[in-house]
Amino acid sequence: MMRAIRTAATGMKAQEVRVDIISNNLANVNTAGFKKTQAQFQDLLYQTLRPAGVVEYEGLVVPTELQVGHGVKLSSTQKVFTQGTMNKTGNNLDLAVIGDGFFQILMPDGTTAYTRDGNFEISQDGILVTTEGLPLQPSITIPQTAMDISVGADGNVDVIQSGQVQPQNVGRIELARFINPAGLRNIGDNLFTETIASNTPILGNPAENEYGSIEKGYLELSNVSVVDELVDLITAQRIYELNSRGISIADTMMQVATSIGR
Repeated sequence: MMRAIRTAATGMKAQEVRVDIISNNLANVNTAGFKKTQAQFQDLLYQTLRPAGVVEYEGLVVPTELQVGHGVKLSSTQKVFTQGTMNKTGNNLDLAVIGDGFFQILMPDGTTAYTRDGNFEISQDGILVTTEGLPLQPSITIPQTAMDISVGADGNVDVIQSGQVQPQNVGRIELARFINPAGLRNIGDNLFTETIASNTPILGNPAENEYGSIEKGYLELSNVSVVDELVDLITAQRIYELNSRGISIADTMMQVATSIGR
């Protein structure tokens, strides 16, 4: 009975974390570039009470093992990088990646972070930056005399300056891809950093060599499905209740066992 209580407790703890993850997904349902997280679980060690293949009862070989498990554990939290919903904003500096690729962002410490959030603005120096003021990499500077800004599907940024008719190219957006994007680390502010698991980024131009294209005037929202998350939330709640019921039943059985000798 004690084993049943401990086993059920691991199930309750696992579902607590699952609810935390689902809640975070739902909280970010309208966050630009957000990618939902899925909880992955594994069963714990087993106690082998009788191994398979032992000889019992007149030389007969037992074909199966007798094992009892010890519950469940959270093995990982995996980001799902499916395409999010496109939201049309009409803002020339709102950019969405359709397909694979991340925007590169220069961090204050000189390292590079990566994001799918294409909500950019122009700094006081004319540089394209995130809403937090972090520069896009490679750096793109918009002239103060620019009257209109155009970003092509291939990442080329053109401006039309005052008194001119022909557009002038001021830079090109470069995207980064990863062999294992699920290995990226969340650091908040819609940013990811590379890890050993994700490997180093592979850089390339939009709309080339399987890199995604750039869509101007759109933002990629989260890929969270509210319906799916609510179903998972109800499932987690029911599993939690069943495990708590298991603890209650095991406790009742222990009370019965201890009262036998009275």
